[in-house]
Amino acid sequence: MKKILLIAGALLALSSFSHAEMKCGAGKCGEKMQEAKPKKMMKMFQSVSPSEATLLQKGDAKGFCPNCGMNLPMYYKTNHAATIDGKVKQYCSIHCLAEDIERGLKPTEIKVVDVNSLKFIDAKKAYYVVGSSQRGTMSMTSKYAFAQKAEAEAFVSLYGGEVTDFDGALQKALQDFQNDVNMVEQKRDKMRKMGKELYHSKCQKTDKKFSSVAEAKASILADKLCEGLNPKQLQAVGLYLQSR
Repeated sequence: MKKILLIAGALLALSSFSHAEMKCGAGKCGEKMQEAKPKKMMKMFQSVSPSEATLLQKGDAKGFCPNCGMNLPMYYKTNHAATIDGKVKQYCSIHCLAEDIERGLKPTEIKVVDVNSLKFIDAKKAYYVVGSSQRGTMSMTSKYAFAQKAEAEAFVSLYGGEVTDFDGALQKALQDFQNDVNMVEQKRDKMRKMGKELYHSKCQKTDKKFSSVAEAKASILADKLCEGLNPKQLQAVGLYLQSR
């Protein structure tokens, strides 16, 4: 009886395999099963849809951080804004704001996005959570801001970190600035190499020179130099064009 069951099982398996070959063609089903599905970019905690993001700066490159070129809606929950020399700049993070301070610039009217309402609030009145388990932007130590202390404390209960004010968060950003710059630059080196390959394989060529990654990305989109790039690929090509 046991032998009969084994033989029947083998015949069933063989029949199923033959049916699959007839349906897909010999040697093709396996290939189809092994085909990798297109990878979707995972939504990060910082990200919102473009329709949810408020852009305070002006110009063709208003959707990108003027310092690093990062997509502002993608890193919206860590966005900061400030007025410098009468012009509003919107940053992807407090790190990029700190970069301008390191350059000796004097930002005024500093604002930050409230994680819960997604509205810009006065950074000097905000409650910051520093060092939570949620990923940071341009930094190994995350910094998120809230309009209410109770909201910041609730965030800490979920993700850890410490509640501080704007000065405390900025001090931490300045303290870690060089280490964060080194970390970011290592990633940028890889991104530039990827950007070079993408530019030469998928983009129309341009002789334009760009003073910032944001300017390069705005030009890529306005002139339709590259088709079908996802945000990460656009950042890579922008980094390459700005640095070449």
